[in-house]
Amino acid sequence: MRIFVLALAWLALSAQAAEPVLRPSARLLFKQPEMLKAGQCVRYEEGGAGFIVTEPVFYLKGEVIAAEVRSRHLAKCPVVPGKNIEQYSRDEFNRHANAFPCVAQDVAERDEQIGVVRVRVSDWETPHAKKAENAGRLYRGMFVDRKLAKDLEIELEADLLGICEQ
Repeated sequence: MRIFVLALAWLALSAQAAEPVLRPSARLLFKQPEMLKAGQCVRYEEGGAGFIVTEPVFYLKGEVIAAEVRSRHLAKCPVVPGKNIEQYSRDEFNRHANAFPCVAQDVAERDEQIGVVRVRVSDWETPHAKKAENAGRLYRGMFVDRKLAKDLEIELEADLLGICEQ
């Protein structure tokens, strides 16, 4: 009888270990679901770094269409040999951004739960300077590799978004 109980305990623990980990974006959807309900105005921002002289803030603004938690297999991040991310071309950076979230080359691939928010774009401001080509998802009227347009639908992890200021 003890062996049966131990076997059940071992199966329960291994089943829990097989559960995909919740990323911060998924936890946010569970903790604050009202924040990302359909129709909510949200912003995705980049820039603003610096203490004395701050960089400009670039943004994408839109309305939440839907939010959900999904399982996703995190594969290895694409790497360009001999370059760090600050040296990537726009195409190399886009390949990395499209693969994100991903894991480093020395980390095992795994499954995780991510909180995904589908947003209908209404307004944006993107950088145009060459130095910004590998600094973020927003660049020269594009979101990663897609031309921004009113009513374009994109998906972002929930923890990358903030509520619009009224």
